[in-house]
Amino acid sequence: MGAFLDKPKMEKHNAHGEGNGLRYGLSSMQGWRVEMEDAHTAVMGLPYGLSLWSFFAVYDGHAGSQVARYCCEHLLEHITSNPDFRGAGTDTGGEPSAENVKSGIRTGFLQIDEHMRAMSERKHGTDRSGSTAVGIMMSPQHFYFINCGDSRALLSRKGRVHFFTQDHKPSNPLEKERIQNAGGSVMIQRVNGSLAVSRALGDFDYKCVHGKGPTEQLVSPEPEVYEIARSETEDEFVILACDGIWDVMGNEELCGFVRSRLEVTDDLERVCNEIVDTCLYKGSRDNMSVVLVCFPGAPKINPEAVKREAELDKYLQNREGGACKKANK
Repeated sequence: MGAFLDKPKMEKHNAHGEGNGLRYGLSSMQGWRVEMEDAHTAVMGLPYGLSLWSFFAVYDGHAGSQVARYCCEHLLEHITSNPDFRGAGTDTGGEPSAENVKSGIRTGFLQIDEHMRAMSERKHGTDRSGSTAVGIMMSPQHFYFINCGDSRALLSRKGRVHFFTQDHKPSNPLEKERIQNAGGSVMIQRVNGSLAVSRALGDFDYKCVHGKGPTEQLVSPEPEVYEIARSETEDEFVILACDGIWDVMGNEELCGFVRSRLEVTDDLERVCNEIVDTCLYKGSRDNMSVVLVCFPGAPKINPEAVKREAELDKYLQNREGGACKKANK
């Protein structure tokens, strides 16, 4: 079946944690793909005295898992250790300004991309893999949403989708203009008819145009960074997920799904597993990874919702039992 298995691998990797006024859970599944190319990062308490800061990210690899794996282990280090991020404040025990953070995130992405290129060239160019990256860095006052590629982040506030990142697709007008300026083309909504994302880490075969800087290549490693002030009472949760999730669930649909599940359970791993299972049953053929970060304003368990769920489970069990009896007659 080409790049697909005869049946999906449904085993899940899970993790959860809490601190800094938040709780998180995550789930990832290989699904129908022949290889698991996704990776993720979940860190509470950042270096250089930023103990109240947190960082979460999902990396969706393609053409191999090497870039995604390397980024999950080293991207945060590249961001927080560069002078643009640290600015003047962090050296004296203070926090970086919003402009420092945004500049440092961008610099970190460009640095790690160049670092991976150098490593690949030392290995005689054997690694052709790439990866999208979607993440969120949280200070006590701000969210910094980070996106490079077509994975997506979503913020639920006051019971609705308040913000979501924009996918970087080759057919987007600004992305298409950059691709064409670099001598490339967009065919069947892909870079040179091949790659389905216009920004990514790695993918060095698409970053070889002489006379063009790193952000002017066919595929750019530059992230978009969005700063949003936090609301202690209104912020509910953030979802980070690869396109294996978003291909089959829209923003409003997934936001509503999570809100309804949080009224039934406070087990965030369970909620993430239900998202992944639902997307598999809805026809997703890709690797699937989702990180759910909940804040104090998230929906709480609702006894009425729990009761309805229990009644539905009982009803379904009775129907299944009846069907089995008929089959055995």
